[in-house]
Amino acid sequence: MALDDKGGVWKSGRGRGRRTPKGRQLDDAAWAEVRALLGDAPRRRDLLIEYLHLIQDRYGCLSAAHLRALAEELGTGMAEIWEVATFYAHFDPVKEGETPPPDLTIRVCDSLSCELAGSEALIAALERGMDPNRIRVLRAPCMGRCDTAPVAEIGHRHVDHATPARVEAALAAGDFHPEIPAYETLAAYRAAGGYATLARLRESGDWKQVQETVLASGLRGLGGAGFPAGRKWGFVRANPGPRYLAVNGDEGEPGTFKDRCYLERTPHLMLEGMLIAAWAVEAERCFIYMRDEYPAVLEILRREIAALEAAGIVAPGQVELRRGAGAYICGEESAMIESIEGKRGLPRQRPPYVASVGIFGRPTLVHNVETLHWVARVCREGPQILNAVEKNGRKGLRSFSVSGRVAKPGVYLLPAGSTIRDVIEAAGGMAEGHAFKAYQPGGPSSGLLPASLDDVPLDFDTLQPHGSFIGSAAVVVLSDKDSARDAALNMLRFFEAESCGQCTPCRVGCEKAVKLMQAGSWDRALLEDLCQVMADASICGLGQAAPNPIRLVMKHFPDEV
Repeated sequence: MALDDKGGVWKSGRGRGRRTPKGRQLDDAAWAEVRALLGDAPRRRDLLIEYLHLIQDRYGCLSAAHLRALAEELGTGMAEIWEVATFYAHFDPVKEGETPPPDLTIRVCDSLSCELAGSEALIAALERGMDPNRIRVLRAPCMGRCDTAPVAEIGHRHVDHATPARVEAALAAGDFHPEIPAYETLAAYRAAGGYATLARLRESGDWKQVQETVLASGLRGLGGAGFPAGRKWGFVRANPGPRYLAVNGDEGEPGTFKDRCYLERTPHLMLEGMLIAAWAVEAERCFIYMRDEYPAVLEILRREIAALEAAGIVAPGQVELRRGAGAYICGEESAMIESIEGKRGLPRQRPPYVASVGIFGRPTLVHNVETLHWVARVCREGPQILNAVEKNGRKGLRSFSVSGRVAKPGVYLLPAGSTIRDVIEAAGGMAEGHAFKAYQPGGPSSGLLPASLDDVPLDFDTLQPHGSFIGSAAVVVLSDKDSARDAALNMLRFFEAESCGQCTPCRVGCEKAVKLMQAGSWDRALLEDLCQVMADASICGLGQAAPNPIRLVMKHFPDEV
């Protein structure tokens, strides 16, 4: 090989020389734009998703030229950038010659609560009424606002109880930034005694004693897994440092919105709980992974983390806020860690577990938002705040996200042994004109139970004998005007759309299940075979739990299928 004296980059003995290297060429203008967006930020590979958000927010899409420039800045291959950009639903990668999306996007939630509230009619009306050259209308999975269904999002502004008229009014107003609710700031939280517990523990606390207090309270992981919260601390401490802590704020299970409600009102309870847990395991850094569907929460956390730094409660950079990009699978802890590292959110094979090999290969403590909320309260008020509450033989409190055919959807804090009848009563009873028929006790992963099972305590370990589980306590109530079959199909369509695609049983199984469920009469034997393969062979909980809606509808509502 030799240089071509006529200007070609490389010239072989035979054939024509190539004037440029293989692959996409670096565009100087796009490179300058990307460098301006990144500014003085470190060029770290794990910040890739944050930088993709900067480009998407500024230019409305991810052009191939900008992605090539970002690859140059990060010193990585274009293929790595492209595979991450195409994995997440909130990114719009655009190749050369392709038409970029319109300037404005309206996302309409089509998950179960919103479907019950009329989202299908809303989507159809918006698609008819909008100029597709100016505004695109997209279906979106749960936005965590099931209490105000149906919901639309224009840019980063949500329209609750959405109708075509409300959406038109929001478009006319022209403000597409998130609406920040009133919340307890750092100053107000400290005035009420906030962070005094953290200061005392940092000064003279014994982490084992705090661990015992948390264990005595009975607090379990409230993201859905239900693992005893304090027990994790010992597992992480047993591994050599440096250690990290990750807050799982990817509350993507349809029907769940409790974490959003807590963070939009009292964010510092979670933040203090996080710092107490970080102190207990000697975590050097904390990562808060927050779903992109919560723009108001993201802004609140940005403000309050900066306030903590200014007050000297945390060192600059000790707490990193990471923004998700529309991938339900990142609620699985190892997939979340992959995303924090700037990769596709693919669940890891286990073992090893994240307590020993987590973020950047280091021991990592992972807690849900509400779990940390209670860590702060238990350390401040004592374990009795949870273990002194007892109902139906169960101890503790549970935050139920309640939506569907109830009079007053919302988050209700009830004893852990409450039944579905107690939950419906707390939510004002059934909506007018509706009779109780069925309920989803813990998101679509928990399937659908009939009204006849109205005396089962809704808690960890009590629903498993019925083929279900409490999960994140995302309760959706159905009435005599709803179809259990249609509800199950909605759930499987969600799983089909959100499967990460890594393993065949889940990727293909969800797709085949949706097709079989659309038939006039279900092939029960074939569906059961498919469910068994998915449950036995899927890598993570998505594929393992996806059969639950199918099996429970076939069991309890056979006349519908």
